[in-house]
Amino acid sequence: MEWILVGVVVVFLLLVLISAVKIVQEYERGVVFRLGRLVGARGPGLILLIPFIERMQKIDLRTVTMDIPAQEVITRDNVTVRVNAVAYFRVLDPNAAVVNVADYIRATSQIAQTTLRSVLGQSSLDDLLSQREKINQELQQIIDDQTEPWGVKVSVVEVKDVELPQSMQRAMARQAEAEREKRAKIIHAEGEYQASEQLGKAADIINRNPVTIQLRYLQTLTEIGAEKNTTIAFPIPIDMFGAWMANKSNGDSSPEGPASKLIKIEDTGLTADEASMDDEGPAVEREFPRPRPDLEQTPGFEDDGTTRNV
Repeated sequence: MEWILVGVVVVFLLLVLISAVKIVQEYERGVVFRLGRLVGARGPGLILLIPFIERMQKIDLRTVTMDIPAQEVITRDNVTVRVNAVAYFRVLDPNAAVVNVADYIRATSQIAQTTLRSVLGQSSLDDLLSQREKINQELQQIIDDQTEPWGVKVSVVEVKDVELPQSMQRAMARQAEAEREKRAKIIHAEGEYQASEQLGKAADIINRNPVTIQLRYLQTLTEIGAEKNTTIAFPIPIDMFGAWMANKSNGDSSPEGPASKLIKIEDTGLTADEASMDDEGPAVEREFPRPRPDLEQTPGFEDDGTTRNV
């Protein structure tokens, strides 16, 4: 019986010793309660507790990476989007993380989801896509202010993914295509403008040295001949048209000029002499010769011996 009693006492002392000695890691802190009252944080290292009087709860001080569940958000311009985000936080005050909140990780997750819906609901779709950094900073500041009484520091909040409806994706694709077409037209117009300026300068040089146009003709023929075409184009010098253009600019350009007279003669079917006689007065009396004898025998033909006036 004595040996049994000694064994029980030894086991009891071992249990007391085990409960009194605690080891806290470097990245942890132990929050000690004595008879229900907060004593403070201890560690890291070996910690001795008063058996059956003091109780310790360990708190991890490492940064926690928390995925914020996907949220259905209606933006300010009434577009429904699905948003995913991630938050990074860690405990700065172990005492507050134990005393002021029941579960600081779950509490931080809930406040992050609520703040994400609230902030994105006040932003337009364009701001959500183009001003992502500004929205992330606003989310981080709001969540950090709300978790500060819990001894939790939120360092980073990032919006990971924004899922848009298929109709909105098609509309944005059409908008991007139209924007690229607009830029392409502007670039093309600028190129035409610059090319026109260079052509104007080239024309001034050719005007001072007329021989250069002949060189351009020869170069064009060389380029055509290099392609082994069966059709050969012979350029006509523009100087050949110079005299005609001068006569055109100095001559009679009125609608009643020589060209119009030729058109009148051709349209009326008169000869040049008849047309010139018509120009001499309003009416000209002309005597036509008598019919030929072979026509007098034509049935139904009668010659009254008179002349015809036109």
